[in-house]
Amino acid sequence: MNIITCFKVVPEEDIIITSNGDLSFERAKMTISNYDLNSIEAGTQLIEANSGTLMGLSVGGLKIDDSKLKKNVLSRGPESLYIVADDNLDNMDTHQTSLALKAAIEKIGAYDLVLCGEGSADLYAQQVGVQLGQLLNVPTINSISKITEVDGKVIVERTLEAEVETIELTLPAVVSVTSDINLPRIASMKQILAAGKKPSTVWTANDVNLAKPANSIEVLETKAPKQVDRKQEIIEGDSEEAIKQFIAKISGELK
Repeated sequence: MNIITCFKVVPEEDIIITSNGDLSFERAKMTISNYDLNSIEAGTQLIEANSGTLMGLSVGGLKIDDSKLKKNVLSRGPESLYIVADDNLDNMDTHQTSLALKAAIEKIGAYDLVLCGEGSADLYAQQVGVQLGQLLNVPTINSISKITEVDGKVIVERTLEAEVETIELTLPAVVSVTSDINLPRIASMKQILAAGKKPSTVWTANDVNLAKPANSIEVLETKAPKQVDRKQEIIEGDSEEAIKQFIAKISGELK
């Protein structure tokens, strides 16, 4: 089985809130989106159980072409890594991201399964996986908490409010997994050292025949919420009167 696991590179830590409420990412470190760690681990476990090839894939601005970041991904199981790094691909919306991933997947060639996280740690739109599947014109499903391979197909489980749905998917397919599917592993020193010897390929948008995406969404500003001092109102006791006061306070704040 040939598996491609997609991941997004997002800023983490050292995000500074300026005096006017703007967010500054100048000192922020770039890392793998937490939800995509689950898709990488899901791919790794499938390969360990059934054999095959696992490839990592990401698209974005030039900042994602980082040696430490590549080693972080490759130490978690993928045998190879593909990155489309181009400043024309910075700050894409979900549809633009899906188009870029489709172009890269077609450049890679044959695949059986594409895995995505349930959303990204920055926007969490939960749209890329389903849009990518539609663009590739293959069976697509999201919110999956278990995947197994049986006779060249995958059996997936999706937990609903009152039941667990079990679905059989023919391949190729695109599957988006939830954070409940596994606990991502922490790479050992041996795996980290071995990651430095694994191949990684970096393409530009032109290399994958991708035209500059048209802007469909314009972000005017992103503001941090204003800090509000806690009122520190304390209601003591468990009497009926104290409970009524508590409910009244909560109801007043929710209005």
